[in-house]
Amino acid sequence: MPIVNRVADLLPDIISWRRDIHAHPELGFDVNRTAALVAERLREFGCDQVVMGVGKTGVVGVIRGKMAAHNNKGSVIGLRADMDALTIEEATDLPYSSKSKGLMHACGHDGHTAMLLGAARYLAETRNFAGTAVVIFEPAEEVGTGAQAMIEDGLMERFGIEEVYGMHNWPGLPIGVFGIRCGPMTAGTDGIEITVKGRGGHPGTPHQCVDAILVVSQLVVAIQQILAQNVDPLEPAGISFHELQSGSPQRIVPEAALLRGSMRTLSQEVREFLKKRIGEVVAGIALVTGAAIELVIESSDALTFNQTAQTEFALQAAKLVVGDHNIIEPPPVMGGEDFGYMAKERPGTYVFVGNGDSAGLHHANYNFDDEAISYGTSFWIKLVESRLAG
Repeated sequence: MPIVNRVADLLPDIISWRRDIHAHPELGFDVNRTAALVAERLREFGCDQVVMGVGKTGVVGVIRGKMAAHNNKGSVIGLRADMDALTIEEATDLPYSSKSKGLMHACGHDGHTAMLLGAARYLAETRNFAGTAVVIFEPAEEVGTGAQAMIEDGLMERFGIEEVYGMHNWPGLPIGVFGIRCGPMTAGTDGIEITVKGRGGHPGTPHQCVDAILVVSQLVVAIQQILAQNVDPLEPAGISFHELQSGSPQRIVPEAALLRGSMRTLSQEVREFLKKRIGEVVAGIALVTGAAIELVIESSDALTFNQTAQTEFALQAAKLVVGDHNIIEPPPVMGGEDFGYMAKERPGTYVFVGNGDSAGLHHANYNFDDEAISYGTSFWIKLVESRLAG
């Protein structure tokens, strides 16, 4: 049966799974209900192997094709979807809106999971490919640790994965359009935490104090100046600060301060340079002010870099679904995505599928558009059948 007809037949079920997941959002690694639902569906589909608990609560399904392979290249490919939600109070008032106060699928992971389930069902039914498709359902993507946990649990080696592919919905990109590009796709992100220990005291004797807020002010300006004066303006990079804790309502020069922020880069060279330069700036301001300053820079998301060959495979699969004229080459984005850790382990690529004119990602009014499901599901199917052709 032609793919478009079969996916259309499956669409009511896929939408039902998506809305059920949407109504029951779960955070981080605590995605037990979602993981159980995924595993139950995969077993029903007849996957050759279903493994729970990969990377704490990740789920992996293995589907072996029935066609003879003429070569071994790319004989095992991984397809990844994410399962976790966000700490956002939903404002959509949809019939299937979140039943958990303060939690919401505001990034479309419900749609990602449902689309990959739909593809798994089709692939398990037809097996019209040579080699093996491994469907990967990842927890804790939003906190940037799910991919690493699955990798450390042997994801690539245990299932023999040779290539890996990821997909994310994209608001503003029309339904039925894919965004595919070689090279950097999403930014590497690192958390910045700076602890300042000065010397508190009376505002009437400032010369006897080391004002922690004044020190933090110098840090913010000096670190931002790195971007203006030390980084090539043609190299994308960003630093922002989002949290400052210090002081009290009383008229006291504050002794301590805590500053948190993040930096985002699209090349490893710039990333390493910024880490080094921020450290030098912090040391210099500590020397000038007399404050004790502790700096911690902690990696969150790896840079997602799309390899040429795998991007071409994805491009050809997308053309089979939507044709040549519904594919764009988007600019890279400065948002983070921990699929980058998987793409560091194995050659891979990461694509966008249009979510239409929806609210933005991580917004209380966001909703994954069910009209995107047939395109995303069909893409996964065509990718497997074309990449693993006999």
